[in-house]
Amino acid sequence: MPKNEHFDRLYELLEKVHDGHESPSKTEDIPKVSDQLAAYILWLDVDPLIPERTYSILLDTQSTTVQVTDLSFKIDAKTHSQLAAKKLFQNEYGYCKLSLGQKVSFDAYSESQIKGSFEIFDSLNNSIVGIGLIDFALRRAQNISWHETNINQEVRSINKKQKPCVLWFTGLSGSGKSTIADDLEKKLYELGKHTMLLDGDNVRHGLNRDLGFTDQDRVENIRRIAEVSKLMVSSGLITIVSFISPFRAERVMARNLFNDGEFIEVYIDTPIEVCEARDSKGLYKKARAGKLKNFTGIDSDYEEPEMSEIVLQNSDAKIDDLVNQILDYLSAHSKI
Repeated sequence: MPKNEHFDRLYELLEKVHDGHESPSKTEDIPKVSDQLAAYILWLDVDPLIPERTYSILLDTQSTTVQVTDLSFKIDAKTHSQLAAKKLFQNEYGYCKLSLGQKVSFDAYSESQIKGSFEIFDSLNNSIVGIGLIDFALRRAQNISWHETNINQEVRSINKKQKPCVLWFTGLSGSGKSTIADDLEKKLYELGKHTMLLDGDNVRHGLNRDLGFTDQDRVENIRRIAEVSKLMVSSGLITIVSFISPFRAERVMARNLFNDGEFIEVYIDTPIEVCEARDSKGLYKKARAGKLKNFTGIDSDYEEPEMSEIVLQNSDAKIDDLVNQILDYLSAHSKI
């Protein structure tokens, strides 16, 4: 990886931060292969770094996915002090814990400027969004391996006489996701299919009750439900997920967890004016009055899908007609 001005900036900052301090012997007895790293990052993108979001990482010649699992602190470029932070914005420095998609070989940046440095890329457009220097490998369990079981997804699918998949509903609040998803599950049940409906509000009563509605919490919300959906599909179920899931990157992350054809994105395309008119809870009114922060479509972005398998126009359509469109797709693709 060629040395460039961005790495020069990061090296220069760390030299000042550590000036007069003895370097800790972090590198003794650490594995030189790991998928969990502590690192310094300089963020370059206009969009902020959001912990738990999936990016791509390039270390020397090794490429894989990466998530910042913990933004420990950001570093003030002038005072070199450590500051609490939930995001890193453009040209900010931070100290982070990284979780990689696979184990990589590396050196600490203090030992090798090549094997100790990396670049981070946007997983959607492959543009560079940040650079970093590895401090050390995190101590994590090294004796964990995937246990293959006799009763697997294929066996469960045969037993249930169906092809499991996830129907990932996305759309604005009030677009009709929950209503359509509920009616769809009812019709699938009547057809003798085995299903599970995961509703955004319901999941926040239990599994995700600790999460709010900041960008970081929304990313983690979708990461958790995507992993749960994967388990549901593995159990042989037709899984219906009804979440706003506003960010394109997290929908791509969820899709990538599944085999080809298992992830079916259902975009409920309803104009925001219609959603507001249906707003029985008064959420849009509160959001526009500034009483409800981080509300999707008002002061938090919704990134429209670009390549959904199913797009439902729900301004004035009948629910039965929309559900039948989904059933027709499932039938045409041999899911039911």
